[in-house]
Amino acid sequence: MTDTATPAPIRVRFCPSPTGTPHVGMVRTCLFNWAHARHTGGAFVFRIEDTDAARDSEESFNAILDSLTWLGLDWDEGVGKGGPHEPYRQSQRMGLYREVAAELLEAGYLYESYSTPEEIEARHRAAGRDPKLGYDGFDRDLTEEAKAAFRAEGRKPVLRMRMPDEDITFTDLVRGPITFKAGSVPDYVVVRAGGDPLYTLVNPVDDAAMGITHVLRGEDLLSSTPRQIVLYRALIAIGRAQSVPEFGHLPYVMGEGNKKLSKRDPESNLLIHRYRGMIPEGLLNYLALLGWSLSKDEDVFTPAQLVEHFDIHDVNPNPARFDPKKCEAINAEHVRRLEPADFRDRLVPYLRDVHPDPSDPAWRSRPLVSAPSFPELSEREREILTAAAPLIQTRIQLLRESRDMLGFLFVGDDALAVDDKAVSKLKDSAPAVLDAAITALDALGPQEWTTPRLEEVLRAAIVDGLGIKPRLAFGPLRVAVTGRQVSPPLFESMEILGAASSLARLRALRRRLA
Repeated sequence: MTDTATPAPIRVRFCPSPTGTPHVGMVRTCLFNWAHARHTGGAFVFRIEDTDAARDSEESFNAILDSLTWLGLDWDEGVGKGGPHEPYRQSQRMGLYREVAAELLEAGYLYESYSTPEEIEARHRAAGRDPKLGYDGFDRDLTEEAKAAFRAEGRKPVLRMRMPDEDITFTDLVRGPITFKAGSVPDYVVVRAGGDPLYTLVNPVDDAAMGITHVLRGEDLLSSTPRQIVLYRALIAIGRAQSVPEFGHLPYVMGEGNKKLSKRDPESNLLIHRYRGMIPEGLLNYLALLGWSLSKDEDVFTPAQLVEHFDIHDVNPNPARFDPKKCEAINAEHVRRLEPADFRDRLVPYLRDVHPDPSDPAWRSRPLVSAPSFPELSEREREILTAAAPLIQTRIQLLRESRDMLGFLFVGDDALAVDDKAVSKLKDSAPAVLDAAITALDALGPQEWTTPRLEEVLRAAIVDGLGIKPRLAFGPLRVAVTGRQVSPPLFESMEILGAASSLARLRALRRRLA
């Protein structure tokens, strides 16, 4: 007889702790879960593990929500969206954890443990063992009389999971078959002496309650997997779970010197990447490359291509190094691919300076435009940006670079900051160049202030008239008009800026060089 049962739909989850700034390792884990769910047509569940009251913060919680929303990593059920397994914050599910712990204790899968760390170490020393070996199983089979005696001393027990005396084997979706030998994992605490459940209990209980079928998480959690498998088996036995989920452990993300990327490393801070002007498409593309690739020849791909081709079995188990330069280069490719109007609109928050610099406690916003979105800008600002954005789309890697490239267009002539270093590099011919340019431009009528006409008259005045090589001819004009040595194309910039401002800036630099 053929088994025609339909396999259960895939359900994955992302469950960060709100204990700090969102970091790229966390996002990479989220991304692979999201891609697996989207590729298979499964469900992506987002919950928050906020049971550590001493370290959790609403600021961190809000930063995680904001980051996932910015990146477009949408979830099907969970925090802020609801679903059939509410609530999705662990701090609001304590009643369930205590209920399940009581059932596991009653069924004999958990037991009360009264030994103190000092007593455990003393027993190891007395037996000639390493005192740091960890829990020794002393309380596994305490009699009721022994428990009563401990209680009479005022002791409160922790609850420990009873690990089986057998090998624990599972097939990791990324790493293949893995075996933990019998006795290699001691009985572990799932409930504190005060009754508070630990991560070791609440995480599997939530996964079981929410029907999670695949657990994709960091390699650093691999050592805890046998404990979770044993707990799942116990939950199945008491009717709290249907099956043990499949596990896949994602490779470490390494930083400089082949060390694991620390939360203290600047490149790990997601908010720094947003501040500097990474776009979601670029950052997600690069993070996907930290363990997965579309093909040997394709490093640049869209989120849609990732979803179409992602297979968790193709993830490379070897550590992946975060390379900031490659990350920026990938981002630049995606910036170039944006539709012109989309690129233009994405510059506005950076020109408005709405994203704080997480690395600078003294950061203050320095807006160049009047609003954070294109429709809210003034008519003149919209006109300038629409004309100027195409000039830099192939010249920047990060959106924040637009502030330096386009800032001169949004400041008054008197407020233009002219770089002293750029001025110092001008040739002795700079005053003559400026004089010739001012004379030629003064003769132009309003209808002639166009890019082709500006180039024509300035080449005639400076290259032909003064005999200066084209490569050097327009440096003084660029510094005068933009304040910088490097800028968008000069003649286009002067057309956007207009005759009055362009001439005022040329005269200002000429006076400075007098």
